Amino acid sequence: MLLQIAIGSALLMFTVIIHSVFTLIAVSAFGDGRLERMNRRWMRTTAVAALVLMMFFATLLHASAWAATYVVVDAIQGFEEALYFSMVTFTTLGYGDITLAESWRLLAAFEAANGCIMFGWTTAIVVAVIHSFFNQR
Repeated sequence: MLLQIAIGSALLMFTVIIHSVFTLIAVSAFGDGRLERMNRRWMRTTAVAALVLMMFFATLLHASAWAATYVVVDAIQGFEEALYFSMVTFTTLGYGDITLAESWRLLAAFEAANGCIMFGWTTAIVVAVIHSFFNQR
């Protein structure tokens, strides 16, 4: 159990670092009134879509880190299956068609909690950018 807590905590910190980097990229891309200076609605819409895509890519990196860990600790055989399980768990969808061995199931709970935190963070970024978009009008 302590090993799972240590691994889960390390992955949580790793995903926070990844998300921080993507947040800094978003702030530099949309900060200082850059979005407001886009004078066409389609430009702003495209910028918001690019932000969402960028944050989705961050989520894919998070899930990939978890998936790689599942493969390394031999909790799941094969990266594709591990990535599928990871995305289902990270998004808290939880199909249940693939499960971890009892000795690793606490790790999946850590990933689900991690996903909730990261999605809340992502939502805050997207809402702030969209608020900026409408605030200018």
